[in-house]
Amino acid sequence: MSTTIADLPEDGTVRLVDYLAGELARAGVTHVFGVGGANIEDLYDAVHRTDAIGGVVAKHEFSAVTMADGCARTTRRLGVVAATSGGGAMNLMPGLAEAYASRVPVLALVGQPPTGQEGHGAFQDTSGKAGSFDAREVFAPVSRFCARVDDADSIRELLPRAIAAAHADPRGPAVLLLPKDVQQARIRVPGGAAAQTPQVPTSVPTASVARLDTDAVTAVTDTLRRADRVLVIAGDEVAATGTHAELVELARRLGAWVAVTPDAKDVFDNSDPRFAGVAGVMGHANVEDCLRRADVCLLVGTRLPSLACGGLEQALAASDVVCLGPEPPFVPGTALIGHLPEALRAVTGRLPQRSRACPEHAGPLPTVAPLPDSQALGRTIPYARAVAAVQAALPHDAHVFVDAGNAGASAVHLLPAPRHGRFVLAVGMGGMGYTFGAAIGAALATGRRTYVLAGDGAFYMHGMEVHTAVEYAAPVTFVVFNNNAHAMCAVREEYLQGGVRSDDLFSRTDIAAGVAAAFPSLEVTGADDTAHLRRALFRSNAGAGPAFIALDCDPAEIPPFRPFQSFVQAADNKESSYERGIVHVG
Repeated sequence: MSTTIADLPEDGTVRLVDYLAGELARAGVTHVFGVGGANIEDLYDAVHRTDAIGGVVAKHEFSAVTMADGCARTTRRLGVVAATSGGGAMNLMPGLAEAYASRVPVLALVGQPPTGQEGHGAFQDTSGKAGSFDAREVFAPVSRFCARVDDADSIRELLPRAIAAAHADPRGPAVLLLPKDVQQARIRVPGGAAAQTPQVPTSVPTASVARLDTDAVTAVTDTLRRADRVLVIAGDEVAATGTHAELVELARRLGAWVAVTPDAKDVFDNSDPRFAGVAGVMGHANVEDCLRRADVCLLVGTRLPSLACGGLEQALAASDVVCLGPEPPFVPGTALIGHLPEALRAVTGRLPQRSRACPEHAGPLPTVAPLPDSQALGRTIPYARAVAAVQAALPHDAHVFVDAGNAGASAVHLLPAPRHGRFVLAVGMGGMGYTFGAAIGAALATGRRTYVLAGDGAFYMHGMEVHTAVEYAAPVTFVVFNNNAHAMCAVREEYLQGGVRSDDLFSRTDIAAGVAAAFPSLEVTGADDTAHLRRALFRSNAGAGPAFIALDCDPAEIPPFRPFQSFVQAADNKESSYERGIVHVG
């Protein structure tokens, strides 16, 4: 039920948590993700009392943050996570670090012990008093704004500041520390009932826009006008600011090839003739070829970190690089620093309006690696065939969340992004298991079918969020590539350290059977071959809730990961340690 004037006592006050829930609803928040506890239970009570926000209980606070993160990435609105004090608060850290590094607007509401108990032996005391550590000092490095709400009335100032900081360039988490007694305190609500009526914004909050440097605009524009051949490398800032159409128009006027960074595969139509492929360590050789032929490399919404420029260093060093975005690039070049939508409009507006065809290019041809014996004999499914099955089934408006590891590298390299959905790879911290929570947050926030592509290592970390998907009937298709290994580590050990250590190769586990036993109502498939996989994927699309699919892969398969490509010839020329001591029968 929503709080109204009838719920207010005669003095016109409400609990701080009721005010907070109402203001979040007014800001367009539809879900609060988290794990409950004594020092955050009042906020959950307030969320329960409003019709405008749904409370979602996760299995672990890390995944609760990633749910808020996935919600924010797919809606371009604020994601909200709530957790209790002590261990619950500390479990937020890796998820907030990812949101900080990837510039995702997340608000963390963190319960604290009552103020009167601080410094007096309070359970889970993080006030910084009497030898306890200070939670503000813990959260400050992974947040754009961090404040402790010591006075209940200060929430009217601190909440807007936190939300504004989360959305301002560079975006990222904001943290409010809420002692239990402050949550319960009553504050006067200005404006009576009107202040408690949720008013969902009709547009996405935008960052405050600083004036662009006109000299930089001129320098960038002049460089582009002189260029005959331009390679654009577009990054995730395009998706975060919703400037897909502006990117297309810029490429049209420049006659440019367009490549994308590994975390931004969805910012440009992968079937467009201009699409050059993915840049960097999971990318396509064609991007380097286009870069070497280009007069100018134009970075749009990316700073070009190492995962996006791996293998391109020499070509970049010989190129004239210009950059549009809110932060300076990691490579030398001419930068127009500012809010990306404004920068794109300023530059495009100074270019000739005529459309130019891009020069011919090979396109994003995939790297092909030899199959291990187990795949040649049909005992496991190769990544390329599994990804092809996903491509055949993937709805055009679905979201895709790709986890870290060999399976993730294969998906980034091989799977075209859905035309009207997000394709998310969390490379800020690159933590395994991110996708399980993030996909649930995205699916609940948008109502769209959302795919998780993850390995068994990621599943073992945070895969029990499948329980959350079942509880809330989230339309998520979990696809787990099970190679019974931390295979990326095992491949490195095989070729860089003289042989595989047994600690990264696991005994065989039937993940599908285990999940089916744990969740009888869940649609679970152990796919034996690609035809079986495709049928299960299409069946999941037809359902309303979650589905879980596991398939067996080979830990010896070398993924299309650029640092591993030198291993491919070695794999052809020598018997690997996977095969030593194994007797092949039949």
